[in-house]
Amino acid sequence: MKKKELISNLPYSKPFLFVDEILQINENGVEGTFTFDSSLNFYKGHFKDNPITPGVILIETMAQIGVVCLGIFLLGNNFNANTKIALTSSEVEFLKPVFPSEKVIVISEKVYFRFGKLKCKVRMINDKGIDVCRGTISGMIV
Repeated sequence: MKKKELISNLPYSKPFLFVDEILQINENGVEGTFTFDSSLNFYKGHFKDNPITPGVILIETMAQIGVVCLGIFLLGNNFNANTKIALTSSEVEFLKPVFPSEKVIVISEKVYFRFGKLKCKVRMINDKGIDVCRGTISGMIV
């Protein structure tokens, strides 16, 4: 599956699609980008007069690129419209804030994929190459 085709198969759409580009992907991991548009609605209230990206949105971005994109790729021809994807667990450490208009890169490394469960070590870096968050995220893909 081609990188652009993979993104079009994601079960998300704007404003809840947090994947701009897949830079590389193989059976062991994925790397992709997203730029947080300053007009995204959550910036209006998080935080007042000092907007930063909510941690839950950072986790969602890491999950969309690092688990869902990789899972669809790993399923290959077995992926179809009936495929269901669900987050099962996450443990993420937040290190730096992500501000409006900031571009991030998500780097995911597969820990295992068996019995429909995909577990990955995922990290997010800013455009300066500094880790902003990292952890493990797991999901079920059936």
